[in-house]
Amino acid sequence: MNITLLVQFLALLEEMKTREEIIPEFERLLDRCGFDFYGVVRQPKPHDNPLRLLLAGRWPEGWPQIYIRKKFVVIDPTIRYLGHAQRGFRWRDTLFAFRSDPHRKRMESMMIEARNHGLYDGYIFPVHGRRGLLGNLTVGGRVVDLSPVEISLFDSIAKRLFWKLLDLTDPEVSAELGSRVEVQMTRREMEALNYLADGLTSNDIGKVLDISSHTVDWYMNGIQEKLKAKNRHHVVAIAFRLGLIS
Repeated sequence: MNITLLVQFLALLEEMKTREEIIPEFERLLDRCGFDFYGVVRQPKPHDNPLRLLLAGRWPEGWPQIYIRKKFVVIDPTIRYLGHAQRGFRWRDTLFAFRSDPHRKRMESMMIEARNHGLYDGYIFPVHGRRGLLGNLTVGGRVVDLSPVEISLFDSIAKRLFWKLLDLTDPEVSAELGSRVEVQMTRREMEALNYLADGLTSNDIGKVLDISSHTVDWYMNGIQEKLKAKNRHHVVAIAFRLGLIS
C-alpha cells in the first residue's frame, strides 16, 4: 500500500508548482504512512538555530524550543550520524554507533525527552549535492516499520522535495548550492586520493607509488586545500560526495 502511495507522490511532486500545493499533499502522504511529525531542513552547523533553516515541518508542541534551548543539535545522534550516511536510516539505530561516545548519556537523555514528546522513533534521509551534505528530511512519531523499498522511495522523495522547497523558498541559495564544484586534480593526486580512501597510510602510498612519504604528504596537503577539508577523513568524505572516488 505505502509503495503505491510513495510512487504516486513522486509523480505528483513533479507537477506541483507551489508550497501551498506541495506541503498539504506531503502531509497527507505522511498521515497515511503513519508518521505524525516531519521536518525538511537545510543542514545546520553546531551553533545554528535549526528553525531558521527549516523549509517545512510539523513538530510536537514545545519540542523545537526545548531542542534549541538544550543545544541538542550538538549531540543529536541522528544529526551526527547523518554526516556519514549516504542513504536513509532509522533514528533508534544511531545510538549503537555512538556506544563509546563521551556524550552517550546525554544522547540517551535526549532520546528519552523526545519520546516524552511523542517522538518514539523515525527515519532521517540525507540530501547531498556537489558541495556535500546539504540537508535532510526526517519523519517520525509513532513506531513505523518501513521496508527497504519504502526507505529507498523516501530517499528519492527527500531529494526532490528538498530541492523543490528550497527553490521556492530561496531561489538564490538553491542556485548556489546546486552549482557545480570544479576541482582540478593531477593524476598523482587522484592516485593518492584513491589509495587514501582504501585506508593506506602515507608510508603505504609512498611504497605503492614509489615516492617518499614526505612527497605523499605534500600531495595530501594540496588535495586537502583544494577540497577545503579539515583533515584526511574529511578529504575522503568530500571526495566521495563529489564523485571523485567510489
